[in-house]
Amino acid sequence: MPEVTLSNGKCFSCESDASILDGALVNKIALEHSCKTGQCGVCEVKVLDGRTLPLKPEIGLSKARLEQGYVLSCCRAAITDIEIDAEDLPELAELKTKTYPARIDSIQRLSQSIVAVTLRTPPNDKIHFLAGQYVSVIGPNGLRRSYSIANAPRADGKIELHIKQVEAGAFSKYWFEQAKLNDLLRFEGPLGSFFVRTPLPKKLLLLATGTGLAPIKAILENLAKLPPGEQPELKLYWGSRYEEEIYCDPSSLGCCNLKVNLLLSQPAGTWTGRKGYVQDAVLEDNSTFDDCAVYACGSIKMIESANAASLKSGLPSHKFHSDAFVSSI
Repeated sequence: MPEVTLSNGKCFSCESDASILDGALVNKIALEHSCKTGQCGVCEVKVLDGRTLPLKPEIGLSKARLEQGYVLSCCRAAITDIEIDAEDLPELAELKTKTYPARIDSIQRLSQSIVAVTLRTPPNDKIHFLAGQYVSVIGPNGLRRSYSIANAPRADGKIELHIKQVEAGAFSKYWFEQAKLNDLLRFEGPLGSFFVRTPLPKKLLLLATGTGLAPIKAILENLAKLPPGEQPELKLYWGSRYEEEIYCDPSSLGCCNLKVNLLLSQPAGTWTGRKGYVQDAVLEDNSTFDDCAVYACGSIKMIESANAASLKSGLPSHKFHSDAFVSSI
């Protein structure tokens, strides 16, 4: 059975027909990941030694990165002992992913096309998660969709989801036309490795498009619990197409060092704020990325552009963290 060695010296064995990521998770070692389908690119790692075999298409990996020795750990199996340039995430080691029963506690229309749904779990079976992670909701007829948790952990165990209406979307029909209070659902979680690493750097750049604000909101709520002197400098860049998609006020979340930048890519004539794209605004405002980390959530296009631009401007690759929204209906 091939052995996988991480850059911090930790090792685990991996079945030759299983992905590197699954092999790690079986051995209770958490690596960077999100969608597990090869689309988001979050689980990209560089193979330093040994050989791997693709199990499925690496959609989220560019040809240039592949030629440089990178692979997606959710798509590749080790066929020899390998060494990869990656470290585990001990913060996730104690979190148990399982399926929870839940009832709809509230439904709030945030805009014409976005609702906030709050789910409650049984009092003796509360979910434990890190701000920024997501869940996979299982709805009517076995429909399953992933949604970021839009709140920091709460004492009552409730979780808030921000849901964007998708044209002809099967689950959208449920959320926007059929869902009602106390409906019984199930969800699997927590999932993903999108959370703020410690120790905190001097500055955090938080990037979001659309409902990609949800996990960023959770992160901001969590940071707001810190004493003011321990909160880093925070810059949020939140982009949408239209003004009605700016559905909440991040400045109300209690972070004392937060500067909010709102951008519209298709503004109407009444819009007086910034125009354009999140990734461009970040580069306009930040000439250096010293003692900084970037957390980006939303469209794959935004994340790919922001990642390439920030790395080119000097941000170390391990300081860019993302959770790309993968389309489904």
